[in-house]
Amino acid sequence: MTTSAAATRFRDRSIAFRSGVTGRNLDVPSASPLNYYQALSAPAEMPPTGIDGKLFVPPGERPRTGWPLVIVAPGSLGVDETHLAHAEALTSAGLAVFVLDSFGARGITSTVTNQTQYSFAASAWDVLAAWRVLSAHPEIDAGRIGAQGHSRGGSAVLTAATRRFADAMLGRGAGLAAVLAAYPWSGHQFADPAVGATRIRVLIRDRDDWCSVQQVQGHLQAIRLTGGDVSLRLFGGAAHSFDRAIPIVRIDDARVAPGGPTAYIADDGAYVHPLTGPDPKLTDRDVAVYNLKAGYGVRGATLGSTGAQAAEFRDDMLAFWSTALRA
Repeated sequence: MTTSAAATRFRDRSIAFRSGVTGRNLDVPSASPLNYYQALSAPAEMPPTGIDGKLFVPPGERPRTGWPLVIVAPGSLGVDETHLAHAEALTSAGLAVFVLDSFGARGITSTVTNQTQYSFAASAWDVLAAWRVLSAHPEIDAGRIGAQGHSRGGSAVLTAATRRFADAMLGRGAGLAAVLAAYPWSGHQFADPAVGATRIRVLIRDRDDWCSVQQVQGHLQAIRLTGGDVSLRLFGGAAHSFDRAIPIVRIDDARVAPGGPTAYIADDGAYVHPLTGPDPKLTDRDVAVYNLKAGYGVRGATLGSTGAQAAEFRDDMLAFWSTALRA
């Protein structure tokens, strides 16, 4: 893989895989909702935001119906070499990949120290905005588009799969065929978590100190009780971002609250405050401040992998997408 990383914007980088596949910039009209309520109940009030990403198409002859595609949504550190390595592996397996950059257009480089620079609702909106553009792309099979999200991106793809959210943006039943959520944060959950026909897979480690494994388990069980096709693989003995082939490191300025109560989301998108109930005016920051004041805030967390953990992630990822999108 060759890259030119001098520019700050992902779109300004030149990226080519060893197979000869090169990334093509693709613009995505999106929006920046203040919260889930604005996204679901007052979409006309959302500020429009033009985001972008790079489309990677496999070598060889395109299938008659178009390429199956995976949208890759990075986490709090933005697009990095790990996401590009996943894209290279997926294109080698015969899948197109769109690496989404939600940060560049918003002037954000990281949300590690402050997750409220833009809303989690906006992260999920970006994923579906990308789906809307790619489903109309002549090289892509609209019926075989999935999304893979990492950390904050994992939260985004789970929300994007939730019918209450997706139906409001795309119309009834339209959207992602499958979702792979890698070590997602499940601190925000819709009271009605149904995902319809979207297949869900979660990969997370039991020593994750950014996200609550138990909260993720509860989220998936709630989806399962609505009839959703969900599965979880819990890997033993590793940290957050275990798909990164780097030694485990501590991020001292990370601010997390893995033990905080779940903030549920009502059918109209209003946050249900753990103490005071539903309120359309509540934002991500209000929920985060509550967690801090209640004593759940933690400073510092770890990420990285040891041994074959990154390879185990890659193998599970490839197996899931090969089956879920029938590549």
